[in-house]
Amino acid sequence: MKIVVLDGYTLNPGDLSWEGIEKFGDLTVYDRTSFDVSSIVKNIGTAEIVFTNKTPLSEEILIRVPSVKYIGVLATGYNVVDIESAKELGIIVTNVPTYGTTAVAQFTFALILELCHHVGAHSEAVKHGAWSRSPDFCYWNYPLIELSGKTLGIIGYGRIGKATARIAESFGLKVLIYDISQDEKLECENCRYVSLDSLLMGSDIISLHCQLSERSREIINKDTIAKMKDGVLLINTARGLLINETDLCNALHSGKIRAAALDVVAIEPIKDDNPLLSVDNCIITPHIAWAPKESRSRLMNIAVENMRSFLDGKPVNVIS
Repeated sequence: MKIVVLDGYTLNPGDLSWEGIEKFGDLTVYDRTSFDVSSIVKNIGTAEIVFTNKTPLSEEILIRVPSVKYIGVLATGYNVVDIESAKELGIIVTNVPTYGTTAVAQFTFALILELCHHVGAHSEAVKHGAWSRSPDFCYWNYPLIELSGKTLGIIGYGRIGKATARIAESFGLKVLIYDISQDEKLECENCRYVSLDSLLMGSDIISLHCQLSERSREIINKDTIAKMKDGVLLINTARGLLINETDLCNALHSGKIRAAALDVVAIEPIKDDNPLLSVDNCIITPHIAWAPKESRSRLMNIAVENMRSFLDGKPVNVIS
């Protein structure tokens, strides 16, 4: 059996092992595959099992690789695969839905705390002599924010949203939740479901944890921003297209949004002309919330089990 990993470097830059997959067949791992159709088709060749992280598998590609019986997406999001075409061609597609919950929730608070304390900027200021030149015992050049007693609005209350809420409560934050499905048993004194408008108007910090869909695309835009508190903080560790970046840029310039911290943008890798790159009150990290070694190791293990279950005739985490 031939197995191909089209873009293995992102999951495993060398600190993990492909041994779990190698046991099942003749494995070829490409660190990266060019996104043009001919390169993808060539690298798949006659493989029966294909793993992809971000390499797109369109209808055209799937038709040209008739040997493929199984596609394992090495991520939670699976929009890189034409799911309808895969169904029509009888190809099983699976994803890895739960590996990064802890890591992304933790990173969400790393971003929140950075916006509240500007640890990196203050460290740089010290190294450049600002503290040694200061006439005062203490020195800070940004406003510092205490979280306790403030309100965090969480848009999207799946596994990561729930993990984020648990951390929030430990900081003394009140939590407002907006989600299209609700489980009132999850509510407590400091954590409750509200409408989107109520969340926008009542939150000091807003964190995005929803899936990208036609309903949620650009859920943060000039109209929803207008309903937010003045000086709100905005966090996005979910999907870049949840935000209209032009509208966010304008709100950051005006101060309507005090600051934003984004681990994702609309086009990735980020383009040099993205207007958010020039905004001082916007932190951008390169889509790394999911990427601690512990999280990637879980992803690898689940991917192996997904493939094993498929080969046993009992596929799990099936998208199509």
